[in-house]
Amino acid sequence: MDYHSEFRRSIHRREDFWREQAEQIEWIQPPGTIWTPTDSGQGQWFPDGILNSSDVALDANIRAGRGDQTALIYDSPVTNTQQTFSYNELTDSVARFAGALKNQGIEKGDRVIIYMPMIPEAVIAMLGCARIGAVHCVVFGGFAAHELAVRIDDALPKAVVTASCGIEINRVIEYKPLVDKAIEQAAHKPEHCIVYQRPEAKAQLQSGRDWDWNKLMAKAQPEQPVPVKSTDPLYILYTSGTTGKPKGVVRDNGGHAVALNYSMKLVYDANPGDVYWAASDVGWVVGHSYIVYGPLFAGCTTILYEGKPVKTPDAGAFWRVVQEHQVNLLFTAPTAFRAVRKEDPEADQLGQYDISSLKRIFLAGERLDPPTYDWLREHTNLPILDHWWQTETGWAICCNPVGIEMMLTKPGSATVPSPGFDVQVVDPKGQQMPAGEQGQIAVKLPLPPGCLLTVWGDDERFHKSYLAPIPGFYSSGDGGFVDEDGYVFVMGRTDDVINVAGHRLSTGEMEEVVASHPAIAECCVVGAHDDMRGQVPVGLVLIKDGATIEHDELEDELIEMVRDKIGAIACFRRAMVVERLPKTRSGKILRRVIRQIADGEEYTVPSTIDDPAILDEISTQFRR
Repeated sequence: MDYHSEFRRSIHRREDFWREQAEQIEWIQPPGTIWTPTDSGQGQWFPDGILNSSDVALDANIRAGRGDQTALIYDSPVTNTQQTFSYNELTDSVARFAGALKNQGIEKGDRVIIYMPMIPEAVIAMLGCARIGAVHCVVFGGFAAHELAVRIDDALPKAVVTASCGIEINRVIEYKPLVDKAIEQAAHKPEHCIVYQRPEAKAQLQSGRDWDWNKLMAKAQPEQPVPVKSTDPLYILYTSGTTGKPKGVVRDNGGHAVALNYSMKLVYDANPGDVYWAASDVGWVVGHSYIVYGPLFAGCTTILYEGKPVKTPDAGAFWRVVQEHQVNLLFTAPTAFRAVRKEDPEADQLGQYDISSLKRIFLAGERLDPPTYDWLREHTNLPILDHWWQTETGWAICCNPVGIEMMLTKPGSATVPSPGFDVQVVDPKGQQMPAGEQGQIAVKLPLPPGCLLTVWGDDERFHKSYLAPIPGFYSSGDGGFVDEDGYVFVMGRTDDVINVAGHRLSTGEMEEVVASHPAIAECCVVGAHDDMRGQVPVGLVLIKDGATIEHDELEDELIEMVRDKIGAIACFRRAMVVERLPKTRSGKILRRVIRQIADGEEYTVPSTIDDPAILDEISTQFRR
C-alpha cells in the first residue's frame, strides 16, 4: 500500500485502521471498542482493552522466542563501561524492581518520580513502575532542585528513585543533595527515596526514608505484570508551559503501545532484531518513546548511551558506537551533529570507523538546518530524514514514511503528515490557509492514539492550552506552511517557549527568576539564534533607580540564579542592561521585534510602539 492510500484510510476509516494496528500488539483483553468520543472532540482509544506495557515490551518478546536476543546495550564512555541485557535478563531485573516497589507499598496508580542519569537502572525503574501499574514521572537529571520540587508538588509521588550521581564528561554531579534539597522545598513529602549507589560518589541515606537499590533488589521477589486499562495512565512527563509552570503530559497505556509499535515501522522501518539507537536522554520524550518503549515493543535492541557526541572522548564518539554495536538506525537532534561538525568539519573521525551497518539517520527535536543536513548526506551517503513531533504527541506528527514508501526529501520540511494526524495550516479562526501561506499548524481532532490524554490534575489547562485556541483542532503552538505537494514546513513557535538544543524551555519561567533579583525593575527574556544550540535565551534587564551593582556582577548573579532555579540546561549566559524595554502604547513588550533584532533580521517598527528610538539602542547593544 502507498502512503496516500494509508493516510486516507487513517482519516476516513479511522476505527478500522486503528483496530488493525491494535491487533499487532498483545493484549490481556483485546479491545472491542476502538474509540469513544467526548464533547471536546477528543476521546479515549481502546477504552475496554486491558494490557500491561511492561508485558508488551518484555514478556511478549520472550513468548515470541526472543528471550536470548539482546534487548538493551548500555554504553558509557564517561565511566568506560558497557553492559548488555537479553530480553530474559532485562525482564528479570524489571520484575524484581517491580517487587521492590511493591515491598515499599507502591501500588497501581501511585506516582513514582525517577531522577536518574543514563544508566540501565533508569530503564529498569520505568518498566518496573509500568509492570505494577504505577505511574512514572521521569525528571531530567540536569534540572535544578527547584524544578524537581515543582514536579514533586504537582505529581504527589509516593516515592522518588534516584542515583548517587550523574557524570558530565569529566565532572561528577551528586544527585542526592539535589533530591534532598527538592524534598525540603516541596510541600509534598514522598514516603520513600530509593538510591542506586554508583562508585563515583557515595550518597548519604536518611534513615527511615532512604533505601539502597541493591539491598531492596536482593530481598525482592519478581512481580508478574498487573493488568491495567488501556486508558489508565502510564506516565506523566513535564513540558515547559508559557506561564512558567510545567505541564504534566499524561500518556495512556493502550494508545501509547499501539501508536509506538506502529511508528517503529512507519517512521523508522525498524524490524525485530534491528539495533536501534536514539541518542537522547530518558528525561525527555524521545527517551521515553524511542530509548525505552518503542524499540522494545518492536522487538529491537535498544542502546542507552551515557556520553556526548563530542568530548567523550572526541567527535568520533557516535561513529564508534555505530561500529561497535552494529547500529542499524540512529535518531538524534541536529544539535548533536552540529557539535560533531564543528569539531570535525572534514569528518576525519568518521573515516576511522566502519558504519556500514547503518541504514538511515533520523533527526528531530528542532529545526534541521540545511548545512547540517548537507554535511551528513555528503559524508555518510545515507538517507537523512527529518521528522517533527512534540512531547504532547509522543510520536511523529510528520515524517518521511519509509516503512510504507520513501518519499522525496525537501530541505526544511519534515515531509508529510503521519497517518492519523490530519495536519492543517489555519488562521486563528480555524480557516485553512492556501498552499504556501504561513499560519498556525494544527491537527484536526481527534488526535490519533499515543497523544496526551490531558494535563495531570488540570483538565481545564489541557483544554485552554491545546483545544480552545482553535476550536475543533489541537493547537501545536508552532507556525508554518504546507506547500502545493502537501509537504509540511515548521517555522517555529508562536508562544514564549524556545528550543535550546532540542529541549523546550519557557522564557516566561526564566523571566520570573530574573525579575526576582532585588536590583531588577523589569526584564524580558527572548530566544536568540545560536549556531550550535538552535536558540539560547538572552535577558534584557532594567535596573532599579538607586541600585549600585556593576553590570558584569549583575549578569553573573542572574546567570547563577537561572542555573540554580532551572538548571545549566537553560544555557542562560547573557543579560544586557538597557535603559528601557520596547513596548506598545498599551504596555506590551515587543518580544518578536527583540527576537528579530537579536537574530540580525530586518524588522518593521510597529506603529503602536511608544518610543521607536529604543529599538536603535537595543540594536547597538546586540552588536557589541
